[in-house]
Amino acid sequence: MIHLTDQQIDALIDFGPAIPVLEDAFRQLGRGNAAVQRRVRTEAGATKLSTLGAVLPGADVAGAKVYTTLRGQFSFAIILFRASDGQLLATLDANAITRLRTAATTTIAVRALAKPGARTAAIFGTGVQGRAHAHALAQFTDLKAFRIVGIEGAAALADELNAAYGARGVEAREFDAAGAIDGADVIVTATRATGPLFDGSRVTPGALIAAIGSSLPHTRELDDTTVARAARIVVELTDQAREEAGDLLLAAPGIVDWNDVVELGAVLEGKAPGRRRDDDIVLYEALGIGLQDVAVAALAYRAFVARQ
Repeated sequence: MIHLTDQQIDALIDFGPAIPVLEDAFRQLGRGNAAVQRRVRTEAGATKLSTLGAVLPGADVAGAKVYTTLRGQFSFAIILFRASDGQLLATLDANAITRLRTAATTTIAVRALAKPGARTAAIFGTGVQGRAHAHALAQFTDLKAFRIVGIEGAAALADELNAAYGARGVEAREFDAAGAIDGADVIVTATRATGPLFDGSRVTPGALIAAIGSSLPHTRELDDTTVARAARIVVELTDQAREEAGDLLLAAPGIVDWNDVVELGAVLEGKAPGRRRDDDIVLYEALGIGLQDVAVAALAYRAFVARQ
């Protein structure tokens, strides 16, 4: 039995190979050639157990991520099978995969949904996901100016980005919330906030907002104004968004037209428009789905086998 630890996974794969694998997985979903199991949460006492999975015949894998939530801390694991014969291939720690797949998918969304010539990004959050998003976007998009907003660690993250990517023309600085969104082409919210982070009336026309911090129906990072101003809302999986996306579910009645919400895979496949106009505000509402976990787990497994 193969078991891959987070440390092994970090040594085997990074954003570079993960991005095309994830884009292909979403395209397969958009074509109807993959299936996703929505997240199921089970809770007793202080412990919550969550599961989510996917079947990707094109990659010949199926699997599920299982994780616990206890006192706000997560512990993730993935079980990976071969789709064609059902054989168990591996188990994997999935803290590293969760960090990697989330930021890599946001990078795909930025490439597909940001307005042409987008250069300035506001990053809300300096934790695991905030840092991962800043690094992924600095490396794999044309964004050059990064405005970092956080309760703590914003200046340190800005210094880290400047040291790593300054030679590529990247410049990062600490900002307050209002200053960060002023003129920002891309706004990423990667926090554990339970209420809106900024005034949506101050979002610049043409901005892409990538809201990835909340996956609970009773928490939100965006206010009603932000959601109402979005000309297009893009999600990973509509059925899951209708159960979990607090930014959308907590919006006042009539703000969200679910008939006009589209999935990222459909946008990538050209089946639904993402951005129609350069001055449209577009909202990418991300929750994390099993498709991402299984696709990246397969990438890590194959990288490990190739090195043996």
